[in-house]
Amino acid sequence: MELNEGGWAKVGTSKSNKTGSWKTFRPVVSEKCTGCGLCSQFCPDQAIRIVEGKAKVDLDFCKGCGICSQVCPQKAIRMER
Repeated sequence: MELNEGGWAKVGTSKSNKTGSWKTFRPVVSEKCTGCGLCSQFCPDQAIRIVEGKAKVDLDFCKGCGICSQVCPQKAIRMER
């Protein structure tokens, strides 16, 4: 890690720091997913994209908050330990 003048670490975003290792739970998307995109819109870490009509979670950045499973109208996302 590079330090700035004064010994401070550079400020980054979750996209520059793979923060997914913090999670206790991970989202698992089932075949019930319709690709509506609500999970993607509500994800605070922008860790979900819609790929070929289905939600795809980038576990490098997902912190396992479970918001995606709560907002999914199809109940297609469950959280696993």
